Amino acid sequence: MTGSPTSVVAIFGGRSEIGLEIATRLAAGNVVVLASRPGGELPDVPDAEKVLHVDFDADDVGSHAAVVKAIEADAGPIDIAVLTFGVLGNQRLAEADPAEVVRIVHTDFTAQASLLTVLANQMRERRTGTLVAFSSVAGQRVRRPNYVYGSAKAGLDGFASGLADALHGSGVDLVIARPGFVIGRMTEGMSPAPFSSTPGQVAEAVVRRITDGGPVELWIPWQLRAMFFVARFVPRAIWRRMPR
Repeated sequence: MTGSPTSVVAIFGGRSEIGLEIATRLAAGNVVVLASRPGGELPDVPDAEKVLHVDFDADDVGSHAAVVKAIEADAGPIDIAVLTFGVLGNQRLAEADPAEVVRIVHTDFTAQASLLTVLANQMRERRTGTLVAFSSVAGQRVRRPNYVYGSAKAGLDGFASGLADALHGSGVDLVIARPGFVIGRMTEGMSPAPFSSTPGQVAEAVVRRITDGGPVELWIPWQLRAMFFVARFVPRAIWRRMPR
């Protein structure tokens, strides 16, 4: 979907490392929309035909439809929408404070489901478009050290899987990206897990799937698919001691 004719690529979470890496790889000849919270540095995307910066607060779910409408009024119909916003949250705090649980689940599940629905409805009406939802291997079998984040991702994964089935035959392609541990700002100070990736490696895999097609689920890297197939059979007494 790069090249002619011009496509509109919208990154919701427009300052995220993965989002910017994806935008850079899809930029050539296209309009790139970076939707993010107001304030802070506005990143550039080299080679884009045009770059638009849009104020976007993912947690304000009531604004999602208006933000999408404003983007399309300015840039044209969105061809590719990538949702890269999210929080890891504070697991220790969440176990003591339900407000932290709600904060994590709201951003990582509720806000994602809301925006995916708005975008899917727009694209389904036009019978074309690509959506990318970022799940995580953390949601495939939730682990004790990050069960709040993991459960939010499990909910998102289930929602996106159902939405992908609902969109089947509509002309809209929904990709569920399931990366493992990503080495970047979000995980700074944490020890990398096996089969870790960089934002660039995740972006490369996502863009390849967008351009070449493939199954709904995209494991990054692919070896994690086998690992988590086996993980479902690990006894609970062992699984509860697994690290993040």
